[in-house]
Order: sequence, then C-alpha cells, then structure tokens
Amino acid sequence: MPLRIGIAGVSGYTGVELLRILTAHPGVQVAALAAGQQAGRSLAQVWPGWTGRLDLPLVEVDALAGAGLDAVFLGLPHGVSAAVAPALLDAGVVVVDLGADFRLRDPAVYAAAYGPHPCPQHLPQAVYALPELHREALPGARLLACPGCYPTATAIAGLPLVEAGLADHVVSDCLSGVSGAGRKAGPRNLYCEVQESATAYGLAGSHRHTPEMEQTLGVPVVFTPHLVPMVRGMIATVKVRLLRPVSQAELHALYVERYRHHPAVIVRADPPQSADVRGTAAAHVHVAVDATRGFATAVCAIDNLGKGAAGQAVHAFNLAMGLPETQGLPLVPLLP
Repeated sequence: MPLRIGIAGVSGYTGVELLRILTAHPGVQVAALAAGQQAGRSLAQVWPGWTGRLDLPLVEVDALAGAGLDAVFLGLPHGVSAAVAPALLDAGVVVVDLGADFRLRDPAVYAAAYGPHPCPQHLPQAVYALPELHREALPGARLLACPGCYPTATAIAGLPLVEAGLADHVVSDCLSGVSGAGRKAGPRNLYCEVQESATAYGLAGSHRHTPEMEQTLGVPVVFTPHLVPMVRGMIATVKVRLLRPVSQAELHALYVERYRHHPAVIVRADPPQSADVRGTAAAHVHVAVDATRGFATAVCAIDNLGKGAAGQAVHAFNLAMGLPETQGLPLVPLLP
C-alpha cells in the first residue's frame, strides 16, 4: 500500500513543488494538504494550474496530526515547524522538515540566528537530511531536518576538498533565483526591484545559513549570497586555498570517487549552468585547480526548489522509509 503523505505549507513555492513531485511518486498517496492563511480554500483556488488534477481542500496545519498519515512534509517558516512537529511525532508520524528549525544541533547557535528554539528537546533525534553526507543515519529516522539551498550547494562543492584535507576554510559565493525569497510580496521578489538587477546581501557572516554551512563542512566559511533575476536555480562557486599541491586529474578523480554512490550528484568535466538542473533533484558539480596560485574552485548547480528543497526532501524521505532511493525523483531537467 502506498504511504499516506501530508504537505503543510502547500500555498508556498516549496510546498507546491513538493506536491508536484509527490503526486508523481509511485510509493505515496498525497492524502492531506495544509496551509496557514489559505486554509479553507481549495487547491485550485490557491494554485489555478492544479484545476482538475487534485481535489483536496487545504486544512489547518494542526489538523494533520490526527489525519492518519505516515509522514508529513513541513514547508513552513522557521519557528512554525518546531511548534507543529512535536504533535506529529507524538502521533507516530514521520516529520520531514524543510525549514531551519532542526538543522542546527546547538540551541545556542540556533538562537543567535533565529531566536530561542521552540523545542530544543527534539534536536537530538533530528537527522540532518543531506543524503550525500548522512546516508547511513537516514534509514528509520523519524525527524528529518532538510538542509537549506545555499548550504546544500556549498556542501556538495566543498565536502570533497575538506574531507581530503585539502582545505581548512571555504569561501562560497552563491547566486540564487528569486523563488528562494518565498511567495510573500516584498522588495526582494517584486518584479520591478529584481528584474535586470543583481544584489549581494547577508555579507560578512551575517546570513543565517552560515552556521549551517560551518556545521556541515566543519571549517570556517566565508559566505556571500547574491539574488539574480531568474525564477529558480542556484550556482555556488566555492574557492579554497589548497593545503598541498594537487593536479587537475587528481582533483577530478577525488570528486568522482566521493560521489560515485550518490545518484543525485553528477560530476562534470565542464562548469554546469543552472538550466542543466532546472526542475530536478540533482546537483551538477565541476572542480578546477589553479596550480599557479594554489587554489581550487568548485562550481555546483542546483535548483533551489529541487535539490535545494523539495527534491532533496523526497530523496531523504525515500532513504528514511526504505523506498528505492531515486523513486519519484525528477532527475531530467526542464529544457529549454
């Protein structure tokens, strides 16, 4: 029998991307949809493109704990997920949280970035759901803390260099599409503000994703995000000063070996572009060495709503529930 799934936050970009992926997943049945202010409306009223495809009302998020579900995906703002998750866990529901509430292991680090943690008692049971790093911990996990989009792209680009002892710090410059700012209207996603303009923000360690990157990589990270005028997509350019000389062939082989058993990561001989992964749960990565200056540069392309959010959440869910790893995952890009 397919697993009964609920999605909270389906009125947002991440939530509706989850819906797109999960309705095509042969191992699950989307049985409940929830939203905040949009509760009480139909799916078609919120997303007209779904007219005639799925006739489910949007219920209050709190109603999901008693809906007889096997798992619930939370596409909710930080602070909200932590308020909802305990009741779901108490009801025996697997929680897949796409927000920030359970990513950071240290409540003090979370508090510095987001404010006091609503339920720190659940942090020890959360598994950081980056399949390329914590694959062994995911089977049987009940609380999955899905990584942010910036940390995902930065980690995939940087992990092989750090793990091989080639780098003791990372510089990450990331470009992100506007959908990463969410659906709520504001200066960061108004057409007139972002079209034909690019901007850097969250400089000098002030972005909330920096502690998550440092927790994942285990080294200091200098992170600068940029908002660029496209809807979806992300490029992370990660630079490190090499701690020893290494050839281009050795470096490429290092990445190939590191991701050999990870089907969502494609190691490329050329730099990827964001269009190569649009609409997918995949990451494309390329690494190059500057032997003259002793630097390496790794470029990772992901879809911020796919591998950076919904697609990665479904990937981790598959591993947690014992389903085939790539079942239901979109891995072929939307082209052109």
